[in-house]
Amino acid sequence: MSDPTAAARADARIDTSKPHSARFWNYFVGGKDHYEVDQRIGDEIKEIFPGLVDVALTSRHFLGRAVRHLAGEQGIRQFLDVGTGLPTADNTHEVAQRVAPDARIVYVDNDPVVLAHAHALLTSTREGRTAYLDADLYEPEAVLEAAAGTLDLSRPVALMILNTLGHVADHGRARDLVARLMAGLPSGSYLVISDSTATSEGMIAASEAYNKSGAVPYHVRSVAEIAAFFDGLDVLEPGIVRVPEWRPDSETAAPAGVDAYCGVGRKH
Repeated sequence: MSDPTAAARADARIDTSKPHSARFWNYFVGGKDHYEVDQRIGDEIKEIFPGLVDVALTSRHFLGRAVRHLAGEQGIRQFLDVGTGLPTADNTHEVAQRVAPDARIVYVDNDPVVLAHAHALLTSTREGRTAYLDADLYEPEAVLEAAAGTLDLSRPVALMILNTLGHVADHGRARDLVARLMAGLPSGSYLVISDSTATSEGMIAASEAYNKSGAVPYHVRSVAEIAAFFDGLDVLEPGIVRVPEWRPDSETAAPAGVDAYCGVGRKH
């Protein structure tokens, strides 16, 4: 169960005077957990770059396909989802536990908005387990130590970092944080990343407009920079690709030119 006192403290920390990335993204994927300020900047960015809606939706669909593949085809039963964001439909634990009811999932975020809604994530099958950590990507060893309360870190884990690393301005630092998280996971673990990319003038303009809004900045990267997160890992087919192109299924919408890339890599 979630801690109502912690949720109340989180509510007190929420600033509704500025846009917020989790609430902004929630608006784009059709959720209800956002404020007028988030909708306003969202509508402004839609005018600049309507394609960002496709990025949000196709990235969410990629999460589902990646989790289903790892739980179903690769036998993964543990997931560490860092930078959880606000819950919507088909969260990581819901997808994983539909495939494998005994799956264990740990969500990690340090955002008061997400903490206030964490109770929606803290559901689980009887066979599995779901937990939420109020922890920080910038402290990877502390994240791993806390996650070990729910996950067995001697067994493979899928590390999920979706639409989060853009908050780390320096690419070298972002790579270091990912590498330190993966270093604490055993052979046979997986890294799953998706993120917006600077692959069109529209996306670059949208990023600049968002960063001027007063929100915590988000930095879009090149495809090569996304690929660099997987250095030293065995990247699953079809490689580092646009999010709709990763193992599409019959329900995958594939608008042309989505400015977001993804990949899944296995640790030796």
